[in-house]
Amino acid sequence: MSTERRTVLADAAIGVLAESGIRGLTHRSVDRAANLPSGTTSAYYRTRQALLTALVRRLVAVDQAELQAIGKQTPALQNTDELAAGIAALVKQRLTGEGRRRSLARYACAIESVHLPELREILMPRENAARQAVCDFLAAQGVANAEDRTVTLLTCVDGLVFDRLVGGGTVSDQEIEGLVAAALR
Repeated sequence: MSTERRTVLADAAIGVLAESGIRGLTHRSVDRAANLPSGTTSAYYRTRQALLTALVRRLVAVDQAELQAIGKQTPALQNTDELAAGIAALVKQRLTGEGRRRSLARYACAIESVHLPELREILMPRENAARQAVCDFLAAQGVANAEDRTVTLLTCVDGLVFDRLVGGGTVSDQEIEGLVAAALR
């Protein structure tokens, strides 16, 4: 079975989930979204759980690749303004366009993972260059337990993204600056 076809189906499933929610995610809806003949998705992913697992694996792979690239392209952070600007750029990316679709799908999968622990294992936060850049900056600023503070900071950022996806609006620079300041205290 073609890896390329599996990727096309997983990408289509992400789009369906983002646009139609968990109830709208069916094999047929993925076939339609991928512009493939009826039955294609079920030929590759026999069960709904197999489809969800493929979707989550693809979502994590794309997110990790994006975060890895951001971290590698970013020179060592020199000051809090640079850290806040980097976080603001990531937040904007997560709230617009393709990033918004992936964010919506990610949160729907996170809720579903409460009932499907195997999804939770795939969704667990992972090390990547962007996360490491934040941790290195906090450590260079003398923050005790920089790893834990990094997790807290990024979890708070994630919470802001979730809040704006659900409630609408954007995340202000002041909100991000406040989170960065709190991480440095």
